[in-house]
Amino acid sequence: MNNKETLLGMRRGIEKESLRVLPTGALALTPHPLALGAALTHPHITTDYSESQLELITGVHAGVDDVLGELTEIHQAVYRALADERLWASSMPCGLPADETIPIGRYGSSNIGRAKSVYRMGLGQRYGRRMQTISGIHYNWSLPGVGTEGYFGLIRNFRREGWLLLYLFGASPALCDSFVQGRAHGLQRLSEHSLFLPHATSLRMGDLGYQSDAQASISVSYNCLESYAASLQAALSQPYAAYEAIGVQTPGGDYNQLSTSLLQIENEFYSTIRAKRVIRPGERPLHALRERGVEYVEVRLMDLDPFEPVGIGADAIRVLDTFLLHCLNHASPHDTAAEGALNARNQHRVAARGREPGLVLEHWQGGERTLADWAGDILSACAAQAELLDAAHGGDAYAAALRRVSARLRDPSLCPSARVLAAMAQDFDDSHVGFVRHQSDANRNALLVLPFPPELQQRFEKMSADSLAEQARIEAADTLPFEDFRRQYVAPARMEV
Repeated sequence: MNNKETLLGMRRGIEKESLRVLPTGALALTPHPLALGAALTHPHITTDYSESQLELITGVHAGVDDVLGELTEIHQAVYRALADERLWASSMPCGLPADETIPIGRYGSSNIGRAKSVYRMGLGQRYGRRMQTISGIHYNWSLPGVGTEGYFGLIRNFRREGWLLLYLFGASPALCDSFVQGRAHGLQRLSEHSLFLPHATSLRMGDLGYQSDAQASISVSYNCLESYAASLQAALSQPYAAYEAIGVQTPGGDYNQLSTSLLQIENEFYSTIRAKRVIRPGERPLHALRERGVEYVEVRLMDLDPFEPVGIGADAIRVLDTFLLHCLNHASPHDTAAEGALNARNQHRVAARGREPGLVLEHWQGGERTLADWAGDILSACAAQAELLDAAHGGDAYAAALRRVSARLRDPSLCPSARVLAAMAQDFDDSHVGFVRHQSDANRNALLVLPFPPELQQRFEKMSADSLAEQARIEAADTLPFEDFRRQYVAPARMEV
């Protein structure tokens, strides 16, 4: 996997979530802007959980600068359509209104559009709407010649060592107290409306993030496609008592959720990394994986970097490429349920305490290691992969990025999480909302001053118009009653080959 031709075939794409907010820092409760087209069908601009939560999606790119360039262009187009609203620069949300007033995503009257909204209604019923307003970066990555078995080996190693990315790139050590209103949280008070943990790296990826007792009960095996698919299908098929109590519909006929199983659909499974395959229209992701194998991996633990106008920079992308190549090329024994629990404990420990001096982690091969020693070994192994990438591409961009980021191991104050707390203390009276509002304004201004040629504006306007026409076409073509559509979609047979 280390020859030049293969390494030059590496591909990546980015999905970036951000809340729309008002200049005051409050959540924008307006519908998805019409100028951005139809969230159901636009190829690059959609919504995630909420109407207020944009998701910006690049295509697949061979070059780091290319993927960042497209992500920047999408941001430029969005800002020209948003008028006075901003994109919130942090993974942890702005000041939030009452849970039930956070608007879920709406996708029109078609069956698929209604199903997307009902799924989000179910997420709100199961986990609360506030939890769904957390935003992040998803990094999609592939390498030619890697088969399903190779990708699962990568995934196992990523789950063992992915905590390193939380230390290096985590940028959510604090939050607005509206996020945890009415629930136990274990955080410390930093200022009137801000909570934090002094050595936290990524509260988003800790106990307060995408977690639930229900999901913790899922034991997913990553040893092969068959075991992975079987464990997920069980969670997608078997009723779960707490969700049966909610029911699919209210007595009045409104929908609460798509199903009463532990997971409504595959995307509800919260994992730091997923095995993925491009699906065909109407196809279930599990069926696509079983029929055609793993095509790429989706890394899901990257926080938004508030110091980067588009939420991620070139150094982070190159270190991700290097780390994923290390995970792919390193020996990867089969995992166990006990190891999975150990990996989760390490993840939560680094999320909450990653910059704590002398922090000790559990090693999956037995015993304990300090974060500093273990991380040093991983970064040394990554350096060899960076050399290979630089040899393929020419120059030293990968090695230089790894050196710059590795300095955070020797000096934790260089970590984004530490920089966030320092900036909050220096200029914003330890206010999370005050700091992020300032960074959101700065990022907006940085993007709006960039050149945006008329032909680019016209291309995005055409995409928006085409997406609205496509949504109308889908709605006009629907004839099946929604309940029949829902039953067919969640049927276990559709996940099988």
